[in-house]
Amino acid sequence: METTKTVREQILDHAISLMMLRGYNGFSYRDLSDLVGVKTSSIHYYFPSKDDLVLEAVHAYTREVQDAVKTIDAGLPAEGKLAKFAKMFGRTLGDGDHICLCGMLAADIETLPEPVRLAVQAFFKANEACLTQIFAEGASDGTLATSATPEQAARAFFAALQGAGLASRLFRTKSRLEEVEASFKLSKQK
Repeated sequence: METTKTVREQILDHAISLMMLRGYNGFSYRDLSDLVGVKTSSIHYYFPSKDDLVLEAVHAYTREVQDAVKTIDAGLPAEGKLAKFAKMFGRTLGDGDHICLCGMLAADIETLPEPVRLAVQAFFKANEACLTQIFAEGASDGTLATSATPEQAARAFFAALQGAGLASRLFRTKSRLEEVEASFKLSKQK
């Protein structure tokens, strides 16, 4: 049974989608008004300012991504966890026209209000922390190839995913993400 989303939830969903397509400066309350079918004053009721809306969108998106990360089977070897993480990240791309919300907002960093900038940084740090654990396990079980520390590998991998998301959008293909994951695996042929 599908539940109907509240106006507030619809506003957040559309705001996230628009930002994944256009960035912080690429949408307005008028755009949301048209999509949700309410007056802009109704949007201001829930989110007095665009900064309030964007901050809540980042928090909601972060919770959604972290909940998805928690579903990665802890019993998998590190290589399997890394593959699941990359596939989960790839789902955010939709049909190739979206990129990670926080990746898109990071590109707009100079125009973001301080609380949003800090929330975007927190998103990156949380994902890098998860990946650090995976790379530490991969070094221990011998399934992930890197000459860097687990922290460095995690930052490089997440940055590569973000960059691959941009390139995937540009070329309308998700193969760029698969290449990132494959570059950290040990060869099965020895």
